[in-house]
Amino acid sequence: MDRQRLVGIGLVLVSAASFGSGALFAKPVYGAGVDWLTLLSWRFLIGAGLAWAWLLVSRERRAGLWRLSRRRVAIAFGLGIIYLGNSSTYYAALETVSASLAAVIVYIYPAVVAVLSIRVGHRLVGRRPWVALAMTLAGVALALGGIPAGEVPPLLGLVEIVASPLIYSVWIVLSARFAGERTDRIGIEADDGASTTVATALMMTSTAIGMWTLAIVFGRPVMPAQIPAAAWPGMIAIGFVCTFLAIQTFYAGTRRVGAAQASLISTFEPVWTITLASLLFGETLGPIQLVGGALVIAGVVLAQTSSGPVPASVTLRVADE
Repeated sequence: MDRQRLVGIGLVLVSAASFGSGALFAKPVYGAGVDWLTLLSWRFLIGAGLAWAWLLVSRERRAGLWRLSRRRVAIAFGLGIIYLGNSSTYYAALETVSASLAAVIVYIYPAVVAVLSIRVGHRLVGRRPWVALAMTLAGVALALGGIPAGEVPPLLGLVEIVASPLIYSVWIVLSARFAGERTDRIGIEADDGASTTVATALMMTSTAIGMWTLAIVFGRPVMPAQIPAAAWPGMIAIGFVCTFLAIQTFYAGTRRVGAAQASLISTFEPVWTITLASLLFGETLGPIQLVGGALVIAGVVLAQTSSGPVPASVTLRVADE
């Protein structure tokens, strides 16, 4: 295995643990009286600020800002708006859905990515993506069907947590395509990584603007003096770990291994979330729900372990189209 692939695997693992920690940090924030819209407004403001700081401290990364075409700037802002939809539905659902159940349901996204990649990315051959999608959907059905009668979340929360991975799947595939992945090549390798850093900063800025606009329009208390002190540790952690670090490492890792293979590596994410949710909050899944979770992960593995040979025309470069 070459060095670039090893680095990509490591980056995606870090990203999986970082993304998977979002629900764990969010629960105490909600417990302090802060709602999801206020939380996400500060999440992306912190994340965008860190992304721009990381960009501006390097002359090479600053130069990458001027090399980016207007078209790619517009695409990056568009990806940020799509990410707003994914993040909003996920964190809104966490107000009523347990972190463990959310981790199971959200993880249908790798199988959805596998199916979408058939047409727009490094495709996975054969019927496995479709079988995997059926397995993950069956797993979600078991996870939902195994909820005890007295613990069923509101319908809106369930709709939101199902919508989140569907939106996220579109974001992953479009983000990978923006990074250079096509049906005839995967990944890019920028000389200094500047394009990735710039694109990430632009995407997070777009999401932050969207979140603050919504928060102000709906009259949410977003000023620092209006936020309880107990909520700040979790909000800062989500801004740094689950936003800046998670997105930077996922985007960099996906450039090296492709969106579909990154989804396989990210199988670590629900295991991380469910284990820590059990240790920190005492959340447990019932036997039927655990079977459903295992079926979801098995579907992901099935989809990703038969991707076929990488095309001979693979190129590793930034294509500024």
